[in-house]
Amino acid sequence: MGPPGSGKGTQASGIAKKLNVESVSTGDLFRSHQTRQTELGILAATYMERGEYVPDAVAIKIIMDWVVHPKRSKGFVLDGFPRTKTQAETLDKELCRYGGVDRVLLIDAPEVELVRRLTGRLSCKDCQATYHVDHNLSSNNRKCEKCEGRLYRRSDDNSIVAKKRIQLYRKETSSVVEHYREIGKLKEINGAEPMDTVAKNLLEAVE
Repeated sequence: MGPPGSGKGTQASGIAKKLNVESVSTGDLFRSHQTRQTELGILAATYMERGEYVPDAVAIKIIMDWVVHPKRSKGFVLDGFPRTKTQAETLDKELCRYGGVDRVLLIDAPEVELVRRLTGRLSCKDCQATYHVDHNLSSNNRKCEKCEGRLYRRSDDNSIVAKKRIQLYRKETSSVVEHYREIGKLKEINGAEPMDTVAKNLLEAVE
């Protein structure tokens, strides 16, 4: 878990690779189901097309459809899910037969740092790879190192929108954080540290 700009997506895939398991976000799963035109994908699309959140029950079904595959029998990392207390309680219940949630990792950082990261982000028009003006920027300045696509700044990557996104995230997930803190499964990680340090602390928290 973590607010926008915390690096949770990057860290989720990194720690999954180190643990030799898979990671996934609900967004990835929704898109996969929609591409395959599954019943769940079509159902989720009806809400997303209206600009509404996919109901918790549908989101959980999509998650569990992925979790129960034999390929995930050794474990997995969920990126950014659950986001509501209802999702958390339902997920706990569904995962009971598989050993439950081992650890909830919350990557956080001061708002000023999160805003700095979000407003300095550049994205590739072609492959959607992300860069930051303060580091790992392509040597040829405005071209992607992976595909040489043009780099651009998203219209919603401004300080006003960034602050609103962070505040909304904290409001939505505060009950989830407290839920997992109360049952002793939450580990908080300082996301303002260098990326390698954050990765090291995440791995130690799991082990």
